Amino acid sequence: MSKNSIEFEKLIDVLDKLLAPDGCDWDREQTHESLIPYLLEETHEVIEAIENRNMSDLKEELGDLMLHILFQAKLSEKDGHFNISDSLKNISSKLIRRHPHIFSNNLDDSYKKGNWESTKKKEKGRKSVLEGVPISLPSLTKAQRIQEKASSVGFDWKDLPPIWNKINEEILELEEVLQSNNSDRIKDELGDVLFSIVNLSRFLSIDAESALRHTIKKFENRFKKVENQLELEGIDIQEATLDEMDKIWNDIKKQK
Repeated sequence: MSKNSIEFEKLIDVLDKLLAPDGCDWDREQTHESLIPYLLEETHEVIEAIENRNMSDLKEELGDLMLHILFQAKLSEKDGHFNISDSLKNISSKLIRRHPHIFSNNLDDSYKKGNWESTKKKEKGRKSVLEGVPISLPSLTKAQRIQEKASSVGFDWKDLPPIWNKINEEILELEEVLQSNNSDRIKDELGDVLFSIVNLSRFLSIDAESALRHTIKKFENRFKKVENQLELEGIDIQEATLDEMDKIWNDIKKQK
């Protein structure tokens, strides 16, 4: 048995003990639904470790995420639905089936992007190649995935100019509707602007969600420095003018 297999089995044994009748009361009370917030939290902590390029944190967070994957599988096993082996068997079979050019026929091109989505559509009985994107995904990520699926069957621009034109078109439409004071129309046009920006990020091979998180973090760091500088100057931030804060902000940007 490999080292990986030994550690995997050890984690299963630890979880079995926690879920045993004489195990941990908290663990034994959990359900699929009650664990969702923790599963989401651990997933985002993995993402944060990756974006921070912190391999020590990534090692730890992947373990935490693996625990929740096994926890969900154990709850299903207890109810007689399936166990983790069934899930592993399922994904192995799926990968082999969807990569025939690797595992069976090196002339098979069904793995290519457009064919991949079409194959999944037929395999799962979907009515549209756009189906299969989780409802709960953050909106920027969901927009990017929807656009990728549409692109996989050829619904996409091939170069940058029409993407820029679309962004400018949507911004102009937003500017026009701002004069109407119609909140529903403004919301609609603002959404169109954001969707077109996601299209640009996808064309540039940049993850829109990650890019926005980076900007948010940058803003937080700079604003905290503004707060610190105002405190050093003996100015209450509630009393500071926009010009004062803006001057400090621009000085911080120059230092960067």
